[in-house]
Amino acid sequence: MKHVYLLILVSLLALTERVLMQTTCPPGYIIEGRQCIDDNECEYDDDDPICGDDADCYNTIGSYYCQCQKGFKPTEIFTQETSTKCEDINECLEDKIDCGPNGICINTGGNYTCTCDTGYIANNYAETFMDRQGVQCIDRNECEVSDLCGMNARCHNIPGSYYCTCAPGFRLRSGQTNFIDPSTDSCEIDICYNNTSICGEGSCINSNDSHECVCKPGFTNYGHKQMKCTELKCDTCKTDLSKHPELTNITSLMTNTCLSLSGNKEYLTQTDGERFLKDFLDALDDLLSKEIKDAEIMTRIFDIVESMLKLIGPLLNNNQTKMSAKETEVELLVKRGSSSPDGPLMMSTNSTQFTSNWKTATGNTYLGFTTAALLGYKSLEGSLNSYFGNLMKQENMKYEINSKVVTVVVSNAETKHLQEPVNLTFSHLKQMNENLTCVFWDHELEHRGWSTRNCTKVRSDANETVCSCTHLSSFAVLMALYDIGDVYELRVITCVGLSISLICLLICIATFYLVRSIQCTRNTIHLHLCITLFIAYFIFLVGITRTENKVGCAIVAGMLHYFFLSAFCWMCLEGVQLFRMVVLVFNTTVRHIYLVAAGYGVPAVIVAISAAVNADGYGTEKHCWLKLKDGFIWSFYGPVCVIIIVNVFFFLITIWKLADKFSSLNPDLNNLRKIRAFTITAIAQLCVLGIMWVFGCFQFDSGTLAISYIFTILGSLQGVMMFVIHCCLSKQVRDEYVKYLADVCTPQKRKYSEFSSNQASKSQTSKSVQNTGESSI
Repeated sequence: MKHVYLLILVSLLALTERVLMQTTCPPGYIIEGRQCIDDNECEYDDDDPICGDDADCYNTIGSYYCQCQKGFKPTEIFTQETSTKCEDINECLEDKIDCGPNGICINTGGNYTCTCDTGYIANNYAETFMDRQGVQCIDRNECEVSDLCGMNARCHNIPGSYYCTCAPGFRLRSGQTNFIDPSTDSCEIDICYNNTSICGEGSCINSNDSHECVCKPGFTNYGHKQMKCTELKCDTCKTDLSKHPELTNITSLMTNTCLSLSGNKEYLTQTDGERFLKDFLDALDDLLSKEIKDAEIMTRIFDIVESMLKLIGPLLNNNQTKMSAKETEVELLVKRGSSSPDGPLMMSTNSTQFTSNWKTATGNTYLGFTTAALLGYKSLEGSLNSYFGNLMKQENMKYEINSKVVTVVVSNAETKHLQEPVNLTFSHLKQMNENLTCVFWDHELEHRGWSTRNCTKVRSDANETVCSCTHLSSFAVLMALYDIGDVYELRVITCVGLSISLICLLICIATFYLVRSIQCTRNTIHLHLCITLFIAYFIFLVGITRTENKVGCAIVAGMLHYFFLSAFCWMCLEGVQLFRMVVLVFNTTVRHIYLVAAGYGVPAVIVAISAAVNADGYGTEKHCWLKLKDGFIWSFYGPVCVIIIVNVFFFLITIWKLADKFSSLNPDLNNLRKIRAFTITAIAQLCVLGIMWVFGCFQFDSGTLAISYIFTILGSLQGVMMFVIHCCLSKQVRDEYVKYLADVCTPQKRKYSEFSSNQASKSQTSKSVQNTGESSI
């Protein structure tokens, strides 16, 4: 135990001694043993260097000093007490290290290194080098790396870099010209490169989705970016407006439309196409609402229609467009695509159907679209119901349009000689299945008009005709009518018959007006019927062929129109009065004012309305009569047909009643006498009531010449028949004639009592006949 205490005491003494000795060594020294030795301060810099980072510690006797390593500053020595820190010297800047062309100086801690710029490599293939070692940076050929640009692309090396371009026939999806990273862009087929004619006369520009065509001035793609450019011949739209001023508006519209399509100032839309179409149809309405009598103007109108439909068709985005106006109706079809369309093609209006195929409509040149249009004219057949001089026809044959006129337009520029014929089905205006001809408006004829060249009739019935043609234009169907012309025999019959009828009518007029004993309502009708027929026949003989003066000829035609209608009205009154006497057994006297109003007022109204509607309808080239054109002749035949129907009704009922009366009043008459009396009455009524005018409605062709003879004979001798029926076959009239002849031949005066007795007897007989209401026949 004592030893332990002793050991502890010795240790404490040693420690005390050391402490005492340490305190006595100067700074920078430490006690080691019993001596002060130098303290090496640089030994304690493992974790916390006494000089700091990037500095070297140097021990000295009794002290130390610090100095920054090479490549650091400051270069002066320092100690920890000065708090100096070593900072890296940027040799690249301060020493202006030159690593050579395309070399880059890179500063490092306490040093620097040279490396080549991106896209370059050291000629010794070292990653780094020092200056002044003779190392140079040369270009690195990145294109030596396979598949660097991806498929359908080419690599192009440039100093220090590279770029990729698409192979010929391909283009970048982004629309750029080159790229570097194939993961962000890729090459696809170049439409413009692979199809140099895709834009026609225009520049092809690749777009994100496909391509665009930029047309040259004077060309257009009708507002569709990807459509081929076609030439616009706007000069052909112009016409000599000094000769045809009525075409000013529609020609200006066509020219402006053509010029608005020229070039690619801005793309047009479907709205523009529909607006152009509506404006065009309105302008065409204004033009067609006036009567057109010039074949040259009609040719220009057809040209304008074809040009405008070709301009407007490609502007329409819808596959089918239909539009109707006052004078026209139209259907337009459009087909677009990368390849030419094929298959059947059919268009129609209310009266016409067109059938063909899209191959014919396209032709040999496909522009990226194909259009077809069918335009029907609602009332043009009236204006074109002539111009038949180019057609071969038989003697005394004339033509009349029996369908609506239509114009057909397609994209095909070569429509004069089609490889496959087209078919048109026309509905007839009048039911007829014979002598029908398919025609078109021939622009190449010297005298513009209808032609049958390369158009044939496939089939026909009473309602429609199918035409086949190997070209396209404006079409119609003609029906052949027979014109009896100037037949000498008929002319002689007319002159002789009318002359005799005038004499007979004059006798009838004198009889019915002067002989008071026979005057009654029925004979008053006879009187005015004879007067109107006399005036009509006289004007007919004197002025029917006086066509040298158009105004005078029109007046003659108007007077004939009036007096013949007036004669028919009095004929109708004849039938009404006969019906009242025989069927209704009425003998009430009709007031004269009512008869005059019906006999003269009704035809005056009809003629006034007809003249107001169509004053040019009076007078033809050969006769001073009503024109067949525009159906104006029906202003006469219409009322005539109505009167004929009414008189036929009265005629049948009257004959039926007369047959009953013959049987009841004369039961003992044998059959022969009954048949004879019935036949005479029937023939008389047939002639008096004007039924023979029915024959005038059936003169169509050379086969009806016999009907023409019947009509001429009966019509010209109507005055003679009036005299025979109402004067010669009337016992009262015959007695008056006998009395008059007796007075003329024996002028001696008879006794007053005898004359008075006879006169009273005659008067009583007349009254008896009037009261019975029976026929004097």
